[in-house]
Amino acid sequence: MGELVPQVAVIVLAAGAGTRMKSRTPKPLHPLAGKPLIAHVLHTAGELHPEAIVAVVRHERDRMAEAVLEFAPHVRIADQDDVPGTGRAVEQGLDAIADFEGHVVVLSGDVPLIDADTLRALVDRHEREGNQMTLLSAHLGDPTGLGRIVRDEAGSFVRIVEQKDASDAERAIDEVNGGIYVFDAAALRAALRTIGRDNAQGEMYLTDAALAMQSTGGRIQAVPASDSWAIWGINDRVQLAAAAHELNDRIIRRWQMAGVTITDPASTWIDIDVTLGEDVTILPGTQLHGATAIAAGATVGPDSTLVDTEVGEDAVVKRTDATLSVIGARASVGPFAYLRPNSVVGDDGKVGTFVETKNTQIGAGSKVPHLSYIGDTVVGEGSNIGAGTITANYDGQAKHRTTVGSHVRTGSHNVFVAPVTIGDGAYTGAGTVVRKDVEPGALAISVAPQRSMAGWVATNRPGTKAADAAAAADTQAPEA
Repeated sequence: MGELVPQVAVIVLAAGAGTRMKSRTPKPLHPLAGKPLIAHVLHTAGELHPEAIVAVVRHERDRMAEAVLEFAPHVRIADQDDVPGTGRAVEQGLDAIADFEGHVVVLSGDVPLIDADTLRALVDRHEREGNQMTLLSAHLGDPTGLGRIVRDEAGSFVRIVEQKDASDAERAIDEVNGGIYVFDAAALRAALRTIGRDNAQGEMYLTDAALAMQSTGGRIQAVPASDSWAIWGINDRVQLAAAAHELNDRIIRRWQMAGVTITDPASTWIDIDVTLGEDVTILPGTQLHGATAIAAGATVGPDSTLVDTEVGEDAVVKRTDATLSVIGARASVGPFAYLRPNSVVGDDGKVGTFVETKNTQIGAGSKVPHLSYIGDTVVGEGSNIGAGTITANYDGQAKHRTTVGSHVRTGSHNVFVAPVTIGDGAYTGAGTVVRKDVEPGALAISVAPQRSMAGWVATNRPGTKAADAAAAADTQAPEA
């Protein structure tokens, strides 16, 4: 669908403390699929192309305002005062758009699964039928804790009654208020001036605006959502987990339909901003977070976690933890590899078993096959780093860089004491500690003469099994 023709402004309610989360983090800032709850709501609001978006804040005001502006810098911030309730929050949100006279969409910062198409349809119906208020409802199997939609025998909207103010018959109603509204701006302003706080909570309910509008002949409709998840609010960690599973299932289905093989959706988690190419294969136990991007034909998993990481075409990444890293086309990483931030593995490169990298560039076709730590290092093209290699990059005060040239072959169990450079085409022997630069094409070794002290075990470890074995070997040895 295209942009909305009606004039629309959006007010997002994010002032509550969210006490049921039992958290030091404000409820709208709890993460869902890689973004805070409110970021999902702000993104959807932006898809309506409104004239203005206002976020109403109060609890941890500065922290909330900073988060809102991080994800949507154009949003206007409104502060709720000491008067409690959603009615007061919307009233103060309206003050931030005092000259606006179109349709006002009201969203909640803790209802993250509402989508733009549902809102567009709600606004369209609101305008087409000339309503003063149109609200989104849903039929739930368990409506406990939510406001009920009361209708007359003809099915027309009568009122909204909150759980604590409802009679037993009203509590039996399964159609609930979703807390998502479209108002005529002028009618909303007039209604809010008339509502009070005469209820069990002592709050200024936004839902009481419906009664005020009805008293002046205004038309109100409740429109049931086809997808009850659209009105799903997050009040505690149980609901947060349920919403996370639902959104993850939708993300996975979307990628499967786009040509991605996900062999075990139940154990796979994909954040909303992740991008996947065609013919990507995701194996069980894989988590893809942040802005991770996997190019066509790559295989990731099993048991891998990638955060803000790029994977090139036809690469293979197995049992790997990678953050802020780049893995080139046809590269191989893992199993049991750890790529810390700013690791780059070039095309056709390899980072193998039990290898850790950090702030390192490994050139095209170069390999670090196993049991190594490579940090603050640049490796050229076509080089091979032997097993058990360590770059000693920290002197206790500062980090230093190691440079390994192209087509270098280093032996097993090497230590490169940075800062140091190993030139193109050089070799190093097994067990070498490289403290000085190695010129191109040279062989670097650090060999101490081997010394064998005959009879040491018999003298220093008498009576041990080692001593007995050595004595037996001596008696069986042929004479020279």
